[in-house]
Amino acid sequence: SCHQHRLYIKDGLSYCNITHLIFSSRVFFPQFVASPLCCPSRASILTGKYPHNHHVINNTLDGNCSSKAWQKSEEPHTFPALLKASAGYQTFFAGKYLNQDKNSKYYNYTLSVNGKAQKHGADYSKDYLTDLLANMSLDFLQYKTSYQPFFMMVSTPAPHSPWTAAPQYQKRFNNTKAPRDPNFNVHGKDKHWLIRQAKTPMSNSSIRFLDDAFRGRWQTLLSVDDLVEKIVKRLEVRGELNNTYIFFTSDNGYHTGQFSLPVDKRQLYEFDIRVPLMVRGPNIKPNQTSQMLVANVDLGPTILDIAGYNVNKTQMDGMSFLPIMMNGSSWRTDILVEYEGEGRNKSDPACPLLGPGVSECFPDCVCEDSYNNTYACVRTIARSSNLQYCEFDDNEVFVEVYNVTADPYQLTNIAKTIDKEVLEKMNHRLMMLQSCSAQSCRTPGVYDPRYKFDPRQMFTSHSWRLSRLRQTVK
Repeated sequence: SCHQHRLYIKDGLSYCNITHLIFSSRVFFPQFVASPLCCPSRASILTGKYPHNHHVINNTLDGNCSSKAWQKSEEPHTFPALLKASAGYQTFFAGKYLNQDKNSKYYNYTLSVNGKAQKHGADYSKDYLTDLLANMSLDFLQYKTSYQPFFMMVSTPAPHSPWTAAPQYQKRFNNTKAPRDPNFNVHGKDKHWLIRQAKTPMSNSSIRFLDDAFRGRWQTLLSVDDLVEKIVKRLEVRGELNNTYIFFTSDNGYHTGQFSLPVDKRQLYEFDIRVPLMVRGPNIKPNQTSQMLVANVDLGPTILDIAGYNVNKTQMDGMSFLPIMMNGSSWRTDILVEYEGEGRNKSDPACPLLGPGVSECFPDCVCEDSYNNTYACVRTIARSSNLQYCEFDDNEVFVEVYNVTADPYQLTNIAKTIDKEVLEKMNHRLMMLQSCSAQSCRTPGVYDPRYKFDPRQMFTSHSWRLSRLRQTVK
């Protein structure tokens, strides 16, 4: 466990060396999320679809998160449901499913266990949620039948707030601080107004708060590492480890002080849209760190592909990356990121000077979201290019463009200096992806030799609208 092993960091998350040992002989991907917020991202993982196709836009029922309409229209076609109904799999889920059950608590919560409410208190030995999920997972592995394949999805709340560490880990990392990268505590010049409004330099209280949050996240992850170790050891004891694929990833990134934004997600930058993805399993080429552009909409298609289910029979927007792991075959060069901002209709009493239309204004009245923090991006990784192109759905149709190779911390928005033809191509590609569905989401990207661009096919308006996201699902 973490008492005996050194901690290491990957993509801003910390893992104990035992987790590193579990996955070090396999493949690590830089994965991107379709939306940097819990419920839309989790819906993308389950459905293999971009938000404009699964219609989940935020963490509320009104935003279609776990709504009756979503349960009726999308849930039957999620990849775990297909594994159970059409591929003969035993399936098991434990943890945070979407978001409507207030399920990011560590104590004093109510679980739904096969539809029956199960209340829990504040006794660590019986109620600490990460450990409880581990034990439930071990029970499933112990008592499942050996005559059917199985799929198990364990979704821990950790490292989500309120960052309640297990008692044995509450004093760990006392001297740890959030990384002081080049974009830490600096003004986000040339960026969308929401980023520019952050107070620079941050107050000492904000810095203390974000450092405490970062430390708390690490502490809660120690229990996640214990969970991973227990599950892998149980598979090994049962003789099933070498015949099991294991995926380890997250639903969104997180920022702690970048561009003077204290703590949250929701933004278009690498620190919020990029997450680690580690995979091990039969016949995967060992010791790979792939630079291929994998998105969380690809997880479902990949797992279905492993199960022998024809992904083309689905309406999923993603692609199976199983061939990449097996033989390094060619791959797509761009993906879509979408987010619809949220605001309040009234001013926050704690921050009366801000006015309506903003939200998540804490600490020090620095707002992390607003109604017009609504954007879509094309994220491109190809041999000749590592770009991000984003448009905001606001009165300016504000554009941000980054050369991530030259500027990995995204300090300089090059929208006004980049070649105009590149801008036009990226805008055209964004329009295509924003209206894509299933197979059309997998067409060649801007830096793919097969990409065809005709300026006469440009959309009449440079701006785009997220009305497709707001469609009522029937």
